[in-house]
Amino acid sequence: MRNVDVVDQPRWPALDATTTPAKMSFKMVWKSSGEPAKYEDASKHFRFTGTRAICQMEVQVDVPSIGFSWKSDPLDTSKCDFAIMGEEVNGRYYDT
Repeated sequence: MRNVDVVDQPRWPALDATTTPAKMSFKMVWKSSGEPAKYEDASKHFRFTGTRAICQMEVQVDVPSIGFSWKSDPLDTSKCDFAIMGEEVNGRYYDT
């Protein structure tokens, strides 16, 4: 994603927090490890099945009106603590 319109709102969740237009660009890469993952809670009508994964991300944020810009380290230096890929089933369509 490149130059996605976002809002900078440093004082959020304050009710009078001002907003400033900003842009965000990011690249995210997901790779499955092949190791199965399943999370299920029938009482909440929730099920997620998939595989554990590795996720890497590189991000840049620009707030032109205040001259602020920030960029993360490169994608190849990024690592995640936890990631899974798969399918979710919840709500009234939950199949027990």
